[in-house]
Amino acid sequence: MDDDKYEAELEKRQLALVHWQQHAMQAGEKVLIIFEGRDAAGKDGSIRVLTEHLSVRSTRVVALPKPSERERSQWYFQRYIRFLPAAGETVIFNRSWYNRAGVERVMGFATPEEQERFLREVPTFEAMLVDSGLKLVKLWLDVSKKEQAERLQERATDPLKALKASPMDAVAQQKWDAYSEARDAMLRRTQSPTAPWTIVRADHKKRAHLALLSGLVRTLAPKAIADEVDAPDPGVLFPFEMAALEDGRLAR
Repeated sequence: MDDDKYEAELEKRQLALVHWQQHAMQAGEKVLIIFEGRDAAGKDGSIRVLTEHLSVRSTRVVALPKPSERERSQWYFQRYIRFLPAAGETVIFNRSWYNRAGVERVMGFATPEEQERFLREVPTFEAMLVDSGLKLVKLWLDVSKKEQAERLQERATDPLKALKASPMDAVAQQKWDAYSEARDAMLRRTQSPTAPWTIVRADHKKRAHLALLSGLVRTLAPKAIADEVDAPDPGVLFPFEMAALEDGRLAR
């Protein structure tokens, strides 16, 4: 896709998002969008194009550091609760409570008992949020091992991307299979009709951005606004189903 076509398509979706947020603010909707995915899957860039023209006052992006000693002694979900949206607000989690099912599992930062408790509790916790009137969207951005390697190499060598670098980058490729197993277990255990997962195949950033924004508009907006954009490419963005664990739609 050439740059001119991409920018034109992106603008359509961003305009629809502005129309949606105007409606959401007036209606007092509470919206939470969770971005999860492989390291270097494009979460930061996707959030940037999502929020570029949204209200600064009514939109918050939350990317929490590792928990403090005090936070580690609390109920696991406790430190996230204070960031949940009030009426008219949209909150975007750049990684979320699902750290416990991903990096904390793979790196041994949580015990097997803590991980199991999390997987058992999170469907109930999310059902409570949705039952309270909160709109919840859960996105998993998936990339191939080859694409991840190329992006991590670029991150390591480009001075302008130095702030994206993380100590976890060094083991993302080494522990690829472990992360795949953790992802599969997380999706299998935390998928529900109340709080379903949406998968974004993110090897091609521009296609992923367009599909992701279309998907959000069509999920969150009233029909009149949703119809302003084309449906997302089903080869890029699709509702998670168990068959995707085996049929090649998720990277191995």
